[in-house]
Amino acid sequence: MAEGAIQREAVTRDAVLGGRLVLHQPKKGHRAGSDAILLAAAAPAQISGLALDVGAGVGTAGLTLAALRPGLRIGLVENAPMLAALARQNLDANGLGERGVVYEADVLDPKSRRAAGFVDARADLVITNPPFFEPGRVRISPEAGKRTAHVMPAGGTLETWIAACLALLAEGGSFIMIHRVDALPEMLAAVVPRAGEITLLPVHPQAEKPAVRILLRARKGSRAPLAIAPPFVLHAGQAFTPEAEAVHRGEALIAW
Repeated sequence: MAEGAIQREAVTRDAVLGGRLVLHQPKKGHRAGSDAILLAAAAPAQISGLALDVGAGVGTAGLTLAALRPGLRIGLVENAPMLAALARQNLDANGLGERGVVYEADVLDPKSRRAAGFVDARADLVITNPPFFEPGRVRISPEAGKRTAHVMPAGGTLETWIAACLALLAEGGSFIMIHRVDALPEMLAAVVPRAGEITLLPVHPQAEKPAVRILLRARKGSRAPLAIAPPFVLHAGQAFTPEAEAVHRGEALIAW
């Protein structure tokens, strides 16, 4: 079988968002989780136009966004051929083929973006769950799926990733990302020169434990000051909090 082809036995079909979405995703490697659901739920309730999910993988965040915001057109941006193929399959499987498109491109490479049909400064919303680590800073997983999801492409940094995302965003458009808490200084250093109206939302595994993720929202062209929203708590004991349960079932958005 050709490289990048989807092997039936290596892919699972899973229900997410309370059964509102089905996802075909690799059996091994990075799989759909809370980060993507939270990212989609953090987008503005009334937004319309074009939304891009950058580093989309199989499309979890972008498809969730489309399911929750009927007025949006979505673009799923993914550079790994197998994941891009699964993202296309997931668009069709969820009846979203007419509202969405997969861009198989390296977002860090302007030539790759142009070849895929990107036009800068056109998106009304860009969401992203970037790879968490830069090459050379962590031990790279031998599992290709995990390696692609967790480690930046060679030469890439969080700053260049954020800069590329904001280049795709129209003036006045919204940018939302989720990342590790310890990456916050790098996140702010990259966003502050390019966007304003920054709001941070800490995500805590439990109320008494430190935050493990940070959601960042910004508006391109705004000069409004930074704000910090009340924390979002995922679990009470072993179960989701009522708020987190509602978000994961697609019954509520994150208000911040």
